[in-house]
Amino acid sequence: MTPPRYAIVVPTVGRPSLARLLGALAEQDTDGGRCAPVEVVVVDDRPDARPPMNPGAVPWRQRVVASGGRGPATARNLGWQLASAEWIAFLDDDVVPPAGWARRLVDDLLCCGADVAGSQGRIEVPLPADARPTDWQRNTAGLQDAAWATADMAYRRAALVQVRGFDERFPRAYREDADLALRVRQAGWRLVRGSRHVLHPVRPAGFGVSVRAQAGNGDDALMRRLHGADWRRDAEVPRGRLGRHALTVAAAAWSLSALLAGHRRMAASALLGWTALTGEFAWRRLAPGPRPGEQGWAAESGRMLTTSVVIPAAAVTHRLRGAWRHRAAEPWPPTINAVLFDRDGTLVHDVPYNGDPSRVRPVDGAGEAVAALRDAGVKVGVLTNQSGIGRGLLTPDQVSAVNDRVDAAVGPFDTWQVCPHGVDDGCDCRKPKPGMVVRAARALDVPVEQCLVVGDIGADIQAARAAGAPAVLVPTPETRADEVANAPVVAADLAGAVDLVLAGRARGPGLGEQP
Repeated sequence: MTPPRYAIVVPTVGRPSLARLLGALAEQDTDGGRCAPVEVVVVDDRPDARPPMNPGAVPWRQRVVASGGRGPATARNLGWQLASAEWIAFLDDDVVPPAGWARRLVDDLLCCGADVAGSQGRIEVPLPADARPTDWQRNTAGLQDAAWATADMAYRRAALVQVRGFDERFPRAYREDADLALRVRQAGWRLVRGSRHVLHPVRPAGFGVSVRAQAGNGDDALMRRLHGADWRRDAEVPRGRLGRHALTVAAAAWSLSALLAGHRRMAASALLGWTALTGEFAWRRLAPGPRPGEQGWAAESGRMLTTSVVIPAAAVTHRLRGAWRHRAAEPWPPTINAVLFDRDGTLVHDVPYNGDPSRVRPVDGAGEAVAALRDAGVKVGVLTNQSGIGRGLLTPDQVSAVNDRVDAAVGPFDTWQVCPHGVDDGCDCRKPKPGMVVRAARALDVPVEQCLVVGDIGADIQAARAAGAPAVLVPTPETRADEVANAPVVAADLAGAVDLVLAGRARGPGLGEQP
């Protein structure tokens, strides 16, 4: 039987464990290439991916692409969109595939019927054999029972295309995999568990890691908004402690309010309730861990007692913030309600440092493309780097005059965003930085994820990624080959880019399929 073609996608922020992962992959026995991946895509998710990452070589095609620091959901989306294999095997950068992993992956995929969208590998978390595990070690070990965790999860590319991949509004490695699994199964696919496994060592963590982890309660609010009150049951996610945390916070607030009002007995009663709830929580975390006299007991006890006091308030705060932030969240992907164009090379032919309106020449079809969007109720804007101002080659008035001419010839546009800074000025607006995208979204009163950026070079696409907006590249003869290769969505011209937007709005959220 012909083995399935698969690519490996690894999102990373450059942790040292990445080299260990790639080394373990390089040592895999691929049965003379029969079980080898088509390529390995390492997605550099550092907010500022400079200098370029050099993660180490593997014996197959490998490329490193930057995703703008938007979190693993965005990074994984970029990785699978660039890979063309039938299957996409996602691995986290802190796992270790043991010998034989590649062969067992291929065996698992061969067992997948046509209705199977994904195959999950088992996750094994090595815990110390000579000591009781700490709270952080036990939390990491919970991955062993997690359903559809993308630490080792292979998805059929066709299924990812159908549901438009991971929801990029999940900013951390938490719940984005459960959300994807839910949407894939709702689309009629099955998910199965394979025979392969990876090791997931417990990485070092600071004193307050358990408090910082409470940010995931904001993601739970998004899950509830998208999938309803029974999302935990449907996603096979265990019930959390948010209800008890809310009671703990309520008891503390009640005690303080009663004390300020002069009701001392009521304050004492509420304080007793807070103490009981906090004590029960601390004991649940302490009991399975190191005992008095055992190594690490003093440090672990101090962490547990301190963080058990703080965690309930942190959890409730993050949940309330998440509920407010996602109160109007649409199903993924959101509908495109605004298109932000690059100016030079996209809307008009590029004339370097042009300060003369008479030299403005719209590209073919620019006016018609913008008009089609406006007729469909889509807001439009322009994002343009004009470093000539910062270099003293142009005046702001000259740039404004040229913009006015473009607006008259191609627009009108609902917002203009201009960056006057040079490359070395350190601003947050010059593309590939996200500042102009974010400001345009704010000016248009459209969420940034509902704004599509259209440009002709990689900096336009990178600015969109960094802001959390989708993007389409419309290449010109000056566009570099690597910029085309690293753009997940490419249109032949402006009309093609606009057709994607309008097709998506006609049939549902997101972009239409590429022609």
